[in-house]
Amino acid sequence: MTSLRTAAVPVVTASAVLALAGLGAGPAFAHGSMTDPVSRVAACYAEGPESPESAACKAVVAAGGTQPLYDWNGVNIANAGGRSKQIIPDGKLCSAGNATYRGLDLARADWPASKMASGEHTFHYKGTAPHKGSFELYVTKDGYDPAKPLKWSDLEAKPFVTVTDPGMVNGDYVFKGTVPKKSGRHLIYSIWQRSDSPEAFYTCSDVVFGADTGSKGPAAPTAAAPTDAPTGGHSGHGGHASNSAAPTSQAPASPAPATSAPASGAESGSAGSGSGGPAGSGSTSGSGGVELAETGGDAATTYLAVGGAVVLGAGAAVLFATARRRSAR
Repeated sequence: MTSLRTAAVPVVTASAVLALAGLGAGPAFAHGSMTDPVSRVAACYAEGPESPESAACKAVVAAGGTQPLYDWNGVNIANAGGRSKQIIPDGKLCSAGNATYRGLDLARADWPASKMASGEHTFHYKGTAPHKGSFELYVTKDGYDPAKPLKWSDLEAKPFVTVTDPGMVNGDYVFKGTVPKKSGRHLIYSIWQRSDSPEAFYTCSDVVFGADTGSKGPAAPTAAAPTDAPTGGHSGHGGHASNSAAPTSQAPASPAPATSAPASGAESGSAGSGSGGPAGSGSTSGSGGVELAETGGDAATTYLAVGGAVVLGAGAAVLFATARRRSAR
């Protein structure tokens, strides 16, 4: 009878190890989107996925259903690794080549837009699962036509904002940059390349400088940012699960200053390049006070901690059972 009980202990230990392995490979959360100026997908989510108000957002739903809007913080490429221009084809920049978000690539001049002025601007990017990384913001060239599919050649060659690990304020990455002098309707394209992973996130934000000269007919509606975190179930993007709550609010911090456009490489903020470097100030508290953005951790960090405790507990059980057998002798 004793041998049966003691034989069961290693089985429990092996099960715990397998559980730890499974937890370590578990999904992370969705990550975020630009909210000032608000991205297309976030603006349409703010209108209401089930009954959007604008013609453009209704077209998004017609093209891909409502789920992409509930997943407004998940336009990503899991293995981008600084190769965005090589792996995202022309005409699919806003969806990052992800068919789930194909509605965001619709070529039309009536997308809800944010008012924008040249000069210094404070940008906000909602980080629903913060990570270390770099942001690059591009603006469209003069003569941009929103009624045509967006191509890489429609963007200025270099980003007008490049910033690494900006600080967080109330769940938003906040950083400043100088917006070039433009007029009429334009688009700001963002690339958030993680430095702790090859994953990158993308946004298209429609903006208007002065009069909306890009619209054919009446001016497009003004875009609004979401006031809460995604509420819908997440169908998955590159292996990620949904995040049903916004990050823990942080103490106010001064916006991180943005640097001028880099001299070399269109994506210097990408993984493996110069600006994806040291840990920054953006952080959100995780389980046990671990600051995930500081350490480069994600949702799996908590799972690993829990799984580790399981294995340690199982190991203690082995030692205890061994000691009991020896004392019985």
